[in-house]
Amino acid sequence: MHTAIKWFAHNPVAANLLMVLLLLSGTYGALSTNQEEFPSFDIKVVNVTVPYLGAAPVEVEKSVCVRVEEAIEGLDGIDKVRSLATEGMCNITSELMQDASEISVLNEIKSRVDGINTFPVETEKPIVSKVALTRRVVQIAVSGNTDERTLKEIATKLRDRIAAVEGISQVNVGYIRPYEISIEVSENVLRRYGITLNQISQAIRNNSLDMPGGTIRTDNGEILIRTTGQAYWGQEFEDMIVLTQQDGTRVALRDIAQIRDTFAEGDLLAQFNGRPGVVVNVSQVGNEDLIEIAQDVREQVANFAATEIPPDIYLVTGLIPRTSYRSACLCSPKMRVVALFWCWSSSPCFCAFAWPCGSLLAYPLLCWGHWARYRLPTSTSQP
Repeated sequence: MHTAIKWFAHNPVAANLLMVLLLLSGTYGALSTNQEEFPSFDIKVVNVTVPYLGAAPVEVEKSVCVRVEEAIEGLDGIDKVRSLATEGMCNITSELMQDASEISVLNEIKSRVDGINTFPVETEKPIVSKVALTRRVVQIAVSGNTDERTLKEIATKLRDRIAAVEGISQVNVGYIRPYEISIEVSENVLRRYGITLNQISQAIRNNSLDMPGGTIRTDNGEILIRTTGQAYWGQEFEDMIVLTQQDGTRVALRDIAQIRDTFAEGDLLAQFNGRPGVVVNVSQVGNEDLIEIAQDVREQVANFAATEIPPDIYLVTGLIPRTSYRSACLCSPKMRVVALFWCWSSSPCFCAFAWPCGSLLAYPLLCWGHWARYRLPTSTSQP
């Protein structure tokens, strides 16, 4: 230790360069540190979701949840398993051990769930995913006296524009129902043509699909053959042939059914300032900077409102209450001092100044202690 101090005393240029390096490192660290309210941490949880539309909770538990639990029982790396059966949905949560490999356990759970072949026919494909922690930063309310489809299209465009910004990866639209194509056939029509709902649904499956047809090798290269017949809108379903009668007459879907482009059924009503509305949620994931996300979203919303939306649509940007900590800290002089102290003490700048200042303060304190020990009179007590 004395050798290092002696060397720096005889080489002041090196000492000054070291101090400048520490100051620059502290300044760079203060400017490049991500700002967030709580530190990021990983949640070792795997979620399995199996839709079973139209089934009661008891049927979901017996037919889906129990079979998934039996499939993943005894899997290495799983600590606890919890299942929740609701109407039309089975949700199973698996908590992993701290030393377990998340990717390996996730793949093993997915392979075992996909290997179950005893699910009811009405169940949809299981969804296996790892639970990720997100923090909501900004909410944008899109409202106006218009229909639900227009609001959703505007909110989707805004979501795509915000998601394209670098540093923002989690944007979703809330308080909106998913799209749905409704095909309704009356009982009298079924009796008149002598067909069933199963025949109609099978005809729709056979006509609404994209099918690869292979390749053709030529002298100029290979030609990929592919038929595109997947229907995405109600009008595309109208011309599908459902039935061919004995006299050669073909019955199209529009002749026997009422086709509508609508939304999924459900009781959902969202309003903002007395007008129908939807919400665009922007969240923070991982090491993304909270303050930069809020600033970028405000700029994107301002540009979008000036160029993309009609006059009768309103956009209102609201920060989540916890993200206003920056303005709260800067408003109070006391909080400014506290924030400056913590930022200074957590950087190498503090060490660069603390070491020489501590040495300068320690020397007079040692001298004063030596003087006080030998010069001050000592008190004695007599028995």
